[in-house]
Amino acid sequence: MKAKTIFKITGWEEEKIIDLDEGGKLTRAHVGKIYEGELKGEGTVEYLMAYRSDGSADFVGYEKVEGRLKDMKSSFIFEHRGSFKKGVASDTWTVVEGSGSGQLSGITGSVHFEEGHKEEYEVIFNYEL
Repeated sequence: MKAKTIFKITGWEEEKIIDLDEGGKLTRAHVGKIYEGELKGEGTVEYLMAYRSDGSADFVGYEKVEGRLKDMKSSFIFEHRGSFKKGVASDTWTVVEGSGSGQLSGITGSVHFEEGHKEEYEVIFNYEL
């Protein structure tokens, strides 16, 4: 099944954890999101990012999504794995096995995201219940 949704970033708080050799750094970011569409609700993400001196980065994160998927109310967790290069973020979001609750118990699925900075982003969530 597929769910079309639009999300917006509502907050981004990033802090440096460690300076790396050659000008890189490790950071942690707390990010808020709002979803509208067939997936509707709020997301809270915790990212860990490893930046290189050129500003590119690799990152991982976990996001709790709470709201509605079509007519089913509940929550689940996405695992994020991606990179940021030349102004474009490329990220695969995968539902963490066993993280769905309530009407979304047993959900699996993923999103592939690749975009530059915008006000809002449209994605397709491919999932199974």
